[in-house]
Amino acid sequence: MDTPEPIRFDTKVAVLLRDDLEQWQALNVTAFLVSGVAAHVPDLIGDPYEDADGIGYLAMIRQPVVVFEGDAERLTSVHAKAVSRGLATSVYTREMFATGNDRDNRAAVRAVATADLDLVGIAVHGPRNAVDKTFKGAALHR
Repeated sequence: MDTPEPIRFDTKVAVLLRDDLEQWQALNVTAFLVSGVAAHVPDLIGDPYEDADGIGYLAMIRQPVVVFEGDAERLTSVHAKAVSRGLATSVYTREMFATGNDRDNRAAVRAVATADLDLVGIAVHGPRNAVDKTFKGAALHR
């Protein structure tokens, strides 16, 4: 029996979370950030799933998502690199924990200059090499 070739992706999805988040916050922020990437790059979504009994399930992102963690300085640095390289980026700021809807989330980000964003998470999608360079030195989330 032939073994299928491993699947390699030309692009990468990476998330960087503040290392001082509560577990529920880290999970919530990751979900929001990755939804931004999926909305921006619809081709990242694979086919729907189906189990052996024919029950259908939603399609998901078709490639791995790598999750890193770091302090505020690391987030600011990675954010600046991602923006300067023109990589698709989603952000989550500390102020967004106090809002309850998308409109207020967008207003919270809009109210703060780029250099002053209190980032608790970012997600980036782009060419694998560019994303690797952008996240260089970041530790995998534990």
